[in-house]
Amino acid sequence: MISDLLEPWSAVSAVVAVVAICALVAVLVLLGRERGQVRNARELLVVARELRHRYDALQSVTKEGVLVLSLSGRVLDISERAAAILGVDPRATVGRAITDLPVVVVNEQGLSMNPAAVLSHRAGVSGAGYSVDSQLVGIVLAGQHGTQARMVQVATQLVPVGDGTAPAVLTTLVDVTGRREVEAALERSEMQFRVAMENAPIGMALVDLDWRIVEVNVAFAELLGTTVEALRGYHLGALSQPDEQEAERADVARLLAGEQHRFSREKRYQRADGHLVWAALDAALVRGPSGDPDHFVVQVRDSTESRLQAEMLTHRAMHDPLTGLANRTLLQEVLQSVLEQPGVVDRVAVLACDLDGFKAINDRYGHAAGDEVLVHVAGVLRAATAGRGTVARLGGDEFIVVVQDPDAAKAVFDVAASILAMLCEPARVQRRRLTVNASIGIAMADPEAISGGAPALLAAADAALYRAKAGGRGRTEVYDASMAAHGTAGTLQAELGEAIANRQLVLHYQPIVDLSDGRVMGHEALVRWQHPERGLLLPGSFLGHIQEVGLAGALGAFVATEAAGYLARCADPSRWVSINVSADQLGDGEFAARLLAEIARHRLAPGRLVVELTESTLVASGTRIRHELTQLSAAGIPILLDDFGTGISPLSYLRDLPVSGVKLDMSFTSGIPDDPVAGKVTRALGALARELAMVTIAEGIESEEQATYLHRNGWRYGQGWLFGPAQPERAAAGATALA
Repeated sequence: MISDLLEPWSAVSAVVAVVAICALVAVLVLLGRERGQVRNARELLVVARELRHRYDALQSVTKEGVLVLSLSGRVLDISERAAAILGVDPRATVGRAITDLPVVVVNEQGLSMNPAAVLSHRAGVSGAGYSVDSQLVGIVLAGQHGTQARMVQVATQLVPVGDGTAPAVLTTLVDVTGRREVEAALERSEMQFRVAMENAPIGMALVDLDWRIVEVNVAFAELLGTTVEALRGYHLGALSQPDEQEAERADVARLLAGEQHRFSREKRYQRADGHLVWAALDAALVRGPSGDPDHFVVQVRDSTESRLQAEMLTHRAMHDPLTGLANRTLLQEVLQSVLEQPGVVDRVAVLACDLDGFKAINDRYGHAAGDEVLVHVAGVLRAATAGRGTVARLGGDEFIVVVQDPDAAKAVFDVAASILAMLCEPARVQRRRLTVNASIGIAMADPEAISGGAPALLAAADAALYRAKAGGRGRTEVYDASMAAHGTAGTLQAELGEAIANRQLVLHYQPIVDLSDGRVMGHEALVRWQHPERGLLLPGSFLGHIQEVGLAGALGAFVATEAAGYLARCADPSRWVSINVSADQLGDGEFAARLLAEIARHRLAPGRLVVELTESTLVASGTRIRHELTQLSAAGIPILLDDFGTGISPLSYLRDLPVSGVKLDMSFTSGIPDDPVAGKVTRALGALARELAMVTIAEGIESEEQATYLHRNGWRYGQGWLFGPAQPERAAAGATALA
């Protein structure tokens, strides 16, 4: 019975035991699962931390700032770079609404914008879903030095969230202020270059590596008489003259080869109207960042006027200003070059022509009439030569013709006969008909004359001329060996030596006046030769031989003595006299010693004797000449630079020599006021002299108009036939003022 009663309880106990075991197993399973989840969570946390480190490291090196917002506009995360761009504290920003941040946003026009509309994703923009919305805005930051706007490129995009919740807004910010400033600077630089190029007063062009014009300005087009559009794409070399194109191509090739960086060349361009213009072309090669050639920059400056002025000045330096014939310098160059050619024997002859009685014409009818006669004679010599040689005027009434012909002996006699025949026709001068006669000497280019060069052949022709004058004038003589002993070189030396000893040389004095009131302030002493047979000879007929016969020193001493004596006898103690001195008279100390001795002997104020130096005599001046000039200047003797403006390097003389004044060469004065170039040169030279505080004298004045012009442009003193010719001492001493 008891067993029967216990049997149901045993079954219950078994069931309870089974249930307990199952519960225990379930608990153990749950505990195991929880431990796995904790372990997985820890592993995920490690991965998350690693990813965060990588994210932070990436943000530290990138230029982009990252801002993560919820759809409601609350900051979920912000990088250090993004916080720096927005000017906020990253730790105080996370969790705040974007509208609560102290951020000022403006558009490109400077108008204020809502930060939430810029930094959050805008609803309704084109391209729904997760597309990127980008815009350029300005972020205004406040600092110690005031506010400044940073240009920021903002891009927003919806990004999915891994846990399936609502997506977030990923905003990237890039500070493009520097890039925009560079772009703006480049745009500004390009605009400035384009404006400068378009408005440049000289021609400018950008040329590609094929030497074709890419861009060109208006000045270039106007220089060529065409339009900018017509020049674009045009080959620059095709604009050059055919004979200049090869040299231009060679210059371009050297630039491309790296042999030079730029080149300059004076060229001729033909305008659209057919006229030629001179232009100075400057081209430079521009290389790209890699160093490879990229393009050329070309400048073209119109040099037509300066070229013509240079040619005009060169012509004046080599030609007689009155007649336009070659002067002594050009004649000697031409003759020497001809004699240096092979086979010139019997093909070259020299004809020397001197007028008879020319001084009487000057004395009776005046200087202007004498000039007209000289111009007439120059025309006769040109016509008689008929292109068979070179005609030159050496000075005064002395002319030279260099005849070049296969049969020079016949040709030179034909020329001489034509000259004498044409001179039989009276010259029309000032409504008068004046008869002009001439004497002619001829010398042939034989081997002996050729060996002596141009001076020997000219001396031979002059000896023949001297024989013609001595034989009765109006004659033609041919040089032969018998004239050598009695020719110019030997005879002139003896005659000039006797002339100085016998006081046949005399000084005439030409007045120098104050251009403001016409008062005579001084005189220039000009030497004359009172020849016993040939009459009064002007310097042009004998001064050129002084150097050859070695009497330059004796002549200088004579002039210094005579000029000092004139000043001692002059009643006006303020009157001064200038004397001409050549390089041959300087350098040995004798001239300076003689001049100072004469000043001391007559007790003259040193400033009353003035030394005039011609530029041509100083081209090869040495230290001894400079020393002597310095000695004279230190003694108070003024030194003037004569023939100012015609020499090779007058500026160096003004700098290196103790010069106290300048004399404007008469070749410039003669062109005033009709020649605009002469006027410009006169004004410029006068301004230069005044800037250096120098005395200014203009010579060769022949009209009131010239005198007024020169005085108005700063020239203080004047000299010329308007104020009177050179006169003997008695007549010159009495002159006080000129109307």
